[in-house]
Amino acid sequence: MKCFLLILLASCLSVSLGHEEFVHTIQLTSENFSKEIKESNFFVMFFAPWCGHCKRLAPTWEQLAEMLNTKEGSRVKIGRVDCTEEDSVCSAHEVTGYPTLKFFKLGETESIKFRGTRDLPTLTTFINEQLGETEKKEEEEEEKPDLPEATQGLQELTDETFGKFVASGKHFVKFYAPWCGHCQKLAPTWTELAKALEHEKAGYPSLLWIEDGKKVEKYSGARSLEELKAYVDKMVGKEAAKVAEKAPEETKEESPQVALQLTGSTFDHAIETGVTFVKFFAPWCGHCKRLAPTWEELAVKFVGNSNVKIAKVDCTVADNKELCSTQEVDGFPTLHLYKAGAKLEEYNGSRTLDALYQFVAKHDKGHDEL
Repeated sequence: MKCFLLILLASCLSVSLGHEEFVHTIQLTSENFSKEIKESNFFVMFFAPWCGHCKRLAPTWEQLAEMLNTKEGSRVKIGRVDCTEEDSVCSAHEVTGYPTLKFFKLGETESIKFRGTRDLPTLTTFINEQLGETEKKEEEEEEKPDLPEATQGLQELTDETFGKFVASGKHFVKFYAPWCGHCQKLAPTWTELAKALEHEKAGYPSLLWIEDGKKVEKYSGARSLEELKAYVDKMVGKEAAKVAEKAPEETKEESPQVALQLTGSTFDHAIETGVTFVKFFAPWCGHCKRLAPTWEELAVKFVGNSNVKIAKVDCTVADNKELCSTQEVDGFPTLHLYKAGAKLEEYNGSRTLDALYQFVAKHDKGHDEL
């Protein structure tokens, strides 16, 4: 069983931050965009307020902005452009989907599009790569001994060390501010929790559960010792017995695999004829897991129709990463429909079986109702 960590991250967050609220992110418009990117490195989110992926990214983007826009001597600023209000800016930078994340290097005319997973560690790593700090950090790591593994106590993190520590394993992270009243009230309970879990140091409220570098969920329950400990016990797998009881049932539900599994080497050939509806996914993605059984049912409905293929691509597989990047997969799941080798459109509608079926049938003009 993987060890879990209680981690203290020295980054001030707005406790009342909502998904659509931006406090620290710099708003860019047609009036100030050119001026701002000429004065600093900028990482910009082009978004639309109605976009679901944008709403889910908003809290993480705000965290990133608070870490970097309030940091003295920061070499990069975090900004945003509302494409429903700034159409000219978004058109000029060839924004065709939301959210689109682009890095503008100081002194360069071309931007660099971010195509990775939209979590805090990956975004931070991307920024460091664009600033040319990756090689420098690797050299420093060769000269200095590795930081001690924080398996027996709390680990205080900064934006420089965050990515490395949450890249693997399970982590319970508290984002705090020394002046925050709620944080001060929680401190004694956090100390008791650490003792109950056999850790020696105390940490100090946004509480995030992170596994293998990706935020699984934000804890929003009660902050009593009993509730926090029960939550940690659940997340590290101490309810394995319950999971084991459900396993046979889950296996039965997941057993039919009708959708065509595509890879980087088989993709082009698969889509060159007929209609191909492709789901680009990641196994850890919650929305992908919920869509999986419906996707297989959709594939079943088109069995016998040689003109239609329902397919899927796992974007976490090394051989498929270039494919997912080429197909501009910026979030999971991404659903693209191809016809005769050409991408027609990205599907952003309802993910019910009927809605998906009607969408495919509309593009399969010679299709008979099944």
